[in-house]
Amino acid sequence: MGFHIIHFRVNMAASMASQAVARGLRGASAKHLFLEKFKCPRLCSRRWLNLQEYQSKMLMQENGVTVQRFYVADNAPDALQAARKLNAKEIVLKAQILAGGRGKGTFDSGLKGGVHLTRDPSVVGELASRMLGYSLTTKQTPKEGVKVKTVMVAEALDITRETYFAILMDRACNGPVMVGSPQGGMDIEEVAEKTPELIFKEVIDIFEGVHDDQALRMAANLGFKGPLERQAATQIKRLYDLFLKVDATQVEVNPFGETPEGQVVCFDAKINFDDNAEFRQKSIFAMDDMSESDPTETEAAKWDLKYIGLDGNIACFVNGAGLAMATCDIIDLHGGKPANFLDLGGGVKEKQVYEAFKLLTADPKVEAILVNIFGGIVNCAIIANGITKACRELELKVPLVVRLEGTNVQEAKRILSESGLPIVAANDLDDAAKKAVAAIARK
Repeated sequence: MGFHIIHFRVNMAASMASQAVARGLRGASAKHLFLEKFKCPRLCSRRWLNLQEYQSKMLMQENGVTVQRFYVADNAPDALQAARKLNAKEIVLKAQILAGGRGKGTFDSGLKGGVHLTRDPSVVGELASRMLGYSLTTKQTPKEGVKVKTVMVAEALDITRETYFAILMDRACNGPVMVGSPQGGMDIEEVAEKTPELIFKEVIDIFEGVHDDQALRMAANLGFKGPLERQAATQIKRLYDLFLKVDATQVEVNPFGETPEGQVVCFDAKINFDDNAEFRQKSIFAMDDMSESDPTETEAAKWDLKYIGLDGNIACFVNGAGLAMATCDIIDLHGGKPANFLDLGGGVKEKQVYEAFKLLTADPKVEAILVNIFGGIVNCAIIANGITKACRELELKVPLVVRLEGTNVQEAKRILSESGLPIVAANDLDDAAKKAVAAIARK
């Protein structure tokens, strides 16, 4: 389970799928133990910066990458006008939400499917009127669905062949790598598992960039022939330019396809960004669509806290994703269920501790709170002061179990013991989990 822990950080650098392909891991397509155990599928699709499909396409278009012609509309008349302006043989209308599975989703207007193809531009307005302002429910949305505020009206192109291409940061190579396969348009994890010989990898020198011979070799490995090989190589180099320009940690194109007219097109793409680069990518981060994010996660992010909600009743308040996962596991081992994991991270201030407690106590499912802090760069005394302040000002009503270890721990224990608050001290993580589960059982 140790390998998986890293990838559950909310600001994960790249999808597990591409990381698995890059490293040739056969078992990456299996569900994670954590997801299976705690029933939290939201973890798979969380991204720190959320861009709608049309926004990713705009970035690609602005950087010379070939995408379908498209327009964006937020009302039915504009959608109809866009369809007529495209003057295309066939048009695709796509509801813009962050969740996957749109094509098989349903609207509360009664319309089936969030993706529609038509050769008649006049019906686009009617279809858009049944999408915009209505909630679309897919296998990845909450039960109530997600309200659609915009639609993308795009030229529908025939695809004669689909390939897969991605650029991502790979720790094993200390930099970016290109990963490609002639088998695109499907789950790349499945390709990596069943036919690993169809996965091709090129390590990129971060100082020199993508060489022409590398781009051409990748294009050939993807199966592009004749003039299309050179065209695909050009697109690959432009995608790498985009990767650098926007401080991406991953640019994944699936499918990276060719049309009957002899054009290489990026039909669908996902871009992940380095959240540490926000200070120099302000225009991109300003596009972040937070409307579909969990409100608690959004509030936590304001205080530089990483929060993921689960289905149990014991709140976990920790520092570090690995410790969070271990805490969740040990709670489960003793018969409890974690209500969340909330990661404080490194440079903690008392105010963050206070705001963390506000988030935890606002969850009606929470019946006990377990604080598990291992103080390396974290000063345990700061945590203790934050805890006592939060307990008094928020009038904490649920049992609180605290395990502290590390920097300034003796001072922290003194603060807690002299506070007069009903805080249950724990000697270690196992002891803390037992006491948290027992506290709920006594209620």
